[in-house]
Amino acid sequence: MVGVSDGPGPGRAASVGRPVLSLALASLVEEVQAHSGAVYLLRPDEPVLEMAVTAGMPRAFAAPWERVGLSAPIPVADAVRHRRLVWVAGEEEMARRYPRISVVLPYPFALAALPLATERGVYGAVFVTWPGAHPPELSDRERESLSAACDRLALRLQRAAEENRPVGPEADVIAAPAPGIAGTLGSLEAVRMVSRLPYGLVSLDLHGRIGFVNAAAAEMLGRPAAELLGSKPWVSVPWLNDPMYEDRYRAALISQQVMSFVALRPPGEWLSFRMYPSTTGLSVRISRARAVAELVRRAPETEAHPARLVTISQVLSLAGALTEAVGVQDVVQLVWDEVAPAVGSRALVVLGSQGGRLHVLGHRGYADAHVVERFNGLPLSERTPGTQALNSGVPAFFDSREHLERLYPGRHETPDGFAAWAYLPLIASGRPVGTCVLAYAEPHAFPADERAVLTSLGGLIAQALERALLYDAKTRLAHGLQQALLPSTLTPLPGIEAAARYLPATHGMEIGGDFYDLVPTRPLAAAVIGDVQGHNVTAAGLMGQIRTGVRAFTTVGQAPHEVMSSTNRLLIDLGSELFASCLYLRLDPERGRAVMARAGHPPPLLRRPDGRVRVLDLAGGPLLGIDAAAVYPTTEVSLAPGSVLVLYTDGLVESPGIDIEDALIELGALLSEIGDQPLETLADEILRHSAAARERLDDVAVLLLRARGDD
Repeated sequence: MVGVSDGPGPGRAASVGRPVLSLALASLVEEVQAHSGAVYLLRPDEPVLEMAVTAGMPRAFAAPWERVGLSAPIPVADAVRHRRLVWVAGEEEMARRYPRISVVLPYPFALAALPLATERGVYGAVFVTWPGAHPPELSDRERESLSAACDRLALRLQRAAEENRPVGPEADVIAAPAPGIAGTLGSLEAVRMVSRLPYGLVSLDLHGRIGFVNAAAAEMLGRPAAELLGSKPWVSVPWLNDPMYEDRYRAALISQQVMSFVALRPPGEWLSFRMYPSTTGLSVRISRARAVAELVRRAPETEAHPARLVTISQVLSLAGALTEAVGVQDVVQLVWDEVAPAVGSRALVVLGSQGGRLHVLGHRGYADAHVVERFNGLPLSERTPGTQALNSGVPAFFDSREHLERLYPGRHETPDGFAAWAYLPLIASGRPVGTCVLAYAEPHAFPADERAVLTSLGGLIAQALERALLYDAKTRLAHGLQQALLPSTLTPLPGIEAAARYLPATHGMEIGGDFYDLVPTRPLAAAVIGDVQGHNVTAAGLMGQIRTGVRAFTTVGQAPHEVMSSTNRLLIDLGSELFASCLYLRLDPERGRAVMARAGHPPPLLRRPDGRVRVLDLAGGPLLGIDAAAVYPTTEVSLAPGSVLVLYTDGLVESPGIDIEDALIELGALLSEIGDQPLETLADEILRHSAAARERLDDVAVLLLRARGDD
């Protein structure tokens, strides 16, 4: 007989009628001698699997996967996508292939996931789990039983869909009473027998609730038995309120292996807890840990070394922090700040590969950087722990120097002063992107659960590193493109001194459409500044075409208004949906004048030799790229020797909450005060005093021109 819980979980209604899913799942779990499992149903309206029923374990254990997208990297989603059985043999394989699961459940257990599918469609998926002692391969009988049971359930789901009979969430299956126990002991005599024992006995159900406690256990826990019954020990006993103790219960239940821990009952009594799991719950034996207490009394007063197993909260903190990492060095620093202290590591190295050779991406904690950097450029064919982990994708743990040097004798030649190491392959998108090396100052044992957690952390780090490597590559590409499109130096103009600055927006790829240029044509030179809409690769490419067009039209001798009209038609002919603003100047310093044409661009500022500053009210036309017939009138401006023209894009003066007129007034006051300084210094000061330039919500370009009158 199958027992069921009170309901399928919060917010879920059990399906009416015969419990199709729960009966099928319970039968399957029993047939293959698994200890837990779940059935997922595929939603008809979106690519999502929803957990419909669980068996053999609390639903809370699988809470992060109640709803699973078909693209999620977890076994049930893989089983549906590929329509095949997915087998995970144990905790190390789980950590390597499915780090998201291993982070939350870092325990020794095996898992099989299968699709619920017929020739007509897919209806869901099933997974079942076994204790970690399960053989590394499924037997033929287990495979046949799993496949046959899933085929039968899939056919029932297909018929239900054809008959328009909804099959929905059902009550979760709990373990039935163990056979052969009832009636063998009278309940009163059993209580008397247990009460005579000198140690405490507690019975926990699958949810961790206390169903029985003897007098000795109640005395040791320091709570009346009536208050303990129905509660969870880590909730009702204050000094057991530590995630580590609940973690031991979860580990015992999922792995079906005996687990133990010691806890300090204030003020100074150590108690030993030993958990004996089964598919019906756990029996806990509590005794006084005299050996531990004696060891504590005898130990010298040295710095305590707390357990280093990373907690789930630390993992979640790391995962959240890694989502904010931008570049590779951000990832290295976050691993140093978040992971290394949690696991007791005193140094770390992040390795990558480039051109078939090892590449040190970053390191922390090494007194002599040369010890690490000598591995730069090492061929991946060399047999070292770092290259081995990177090539194989298999983690390696060395608990002592002797252990490492026994396997890698060449390590004698490169001592780094540390005594234990963990080499974690960083696998993302199915390929190795690097290796994270954690070094320990003292010999360090790596128990199975810690290996699983570290391997899972490697999965999180790998995903962040893959994003960071891509970001750094895009940034280098963007910077190279920007530098190629903007003038590397300003060509000297007769009678004109010039300085320029460009700042990309902080968002996006740090590339934009702002541009400037000087064109040294004879007899008159020209200057231009403009802003293509947007700050991305498209805007930058269009900016390069406009800049080239302006140079060409200037070189053939067109007048300022003709240059603007020709550039406007060029932009329209290119078929781009982007617009551009532009300010074009024909400079004649010998006669002390400049002729300007403007296309929707912010007006320039002119500082006269006497220090007075005014905003030039120029005639102009619409933005480039809107109207092929647009005309662009020109304005002649006096440019006496010592005068300074300030040309800029709107990123210098436009910022949320700041009025543009106020920004221009502040810029004018700054020019009046320090406008006689060298132009390079003046350009830096203009950017430093601009609130909009500091926020950099948009690209910023500044071009300063000073008439010398000495050529």
